[in-house]
Amino acid sequence: MPTTDRNPLVHGSNLEQKEKHRTKYRDADSKKYLREIRIEYDKWHLANVKLVGPTSTPSDNDDAIISKRLELLSTYKDFLDQQHYAEKFDSRSNLHSSVLEEFLYYLFRDLAKDFGENALIGKSHTFKDIFFVPPKYAEMLKRPYARIEKKDHDFVIGATIEASFEAVTPPEEEENPGEMLTIVKEEPENYSEVTVTGNTETHIFDIPVIVIECKTYLDKTMLEGSSRAAEDLKARNPNSLYIVLMEWIKLTSDVNLRKYKVDQIYVLRQQKNTDREFRYEEKYIKNPINPTVVQHLFHKVRKHLTMDWTGGIEYGIQRGWLIEE
Repeated sequence: MPTTDRNPLVHGSNLEQKEKHRTKYRDADSKKYLREIRIEYDKWHLANVKLVGPTSTPSDNDDAIISKRLELLSTYKDFLDQQHYAEKFDSRSNLHSSVLEEFLYYLFRDLAKDFGENALIGKSHTFKDIFFVPPKYAEMLKRPYARIEKKDHDFVIGATIEASFEAVTPPEEEENPGEMLTIVKEEPENYSEVTVTGNTETHIFDIPVIVIECKTYLDKTMLEGSSRAAEDLKARNPNSLYIVLMEWIKLTSDVNLRKYKVDQIYVLRQQKNTDREFRYEEKYIKNPINPTVVQHLFHKVRKHLTMDWTGGIEYGIQRGWLIEE
């Protein structure tokens, strides 16, 4: 994984921010609850760190390791999902929602590690689009003034790319470079991670291969948003997978899943959504997270990361069908 300031332990980071916040969570109950959560979080984190696998090489123990990670998750999540914690730290605080994101890091950590230190894993602001905004035509001839539009994703596996852009003489004019242009020194505002040297701009951005969007539940509006994001991603990186992962589902049977661009939708508890306040009623039965669902997710991701992506029209002509199945 590249050496950056990003922290894949998003839930632990969220907890630490609450513990150190100078104005919020300073009341007695918040401090007490955070101490209690910290103890259980450290147990969950250390147990996952000690557990190794699965990796990029399939083994007979893979499903057992996944089930063990899931057992650790369920123990911690059942503790954190108690009503008094849920009411003190609501959905806007992201304390509860970040648990799944950190679980995915533990689940795929050793798989990504097998590809080398450059493997990107965790929460990321990834490349979405590129556009050019020079202040006027004369400046466009000096350098491109490129801007990178980015998209937040809950969890990705991918790569960090460094790309340089510069204004050059058109190919048919190379023999006569003409007048040397003076480089403007002023930087346009709101550039994100760009270094300018002479007429060359260097940008750093993340390209995701796997995107997993984490939800407590999924409704039709959310699915439509996920589908648009998946379509944008595949237009720029056709080798990518876009997956939606949630605990509960809030879709009816009249939704046509085939028209959406996501590659898979995983419902961890295999259960319809119920409003949070009703989940704490004595009569409510909360399904456990099914290990088979998580195992299917892992195997799908590993297969995609280890397969040969060779393709395109010429390759398709040789076999007779153009679109990979």
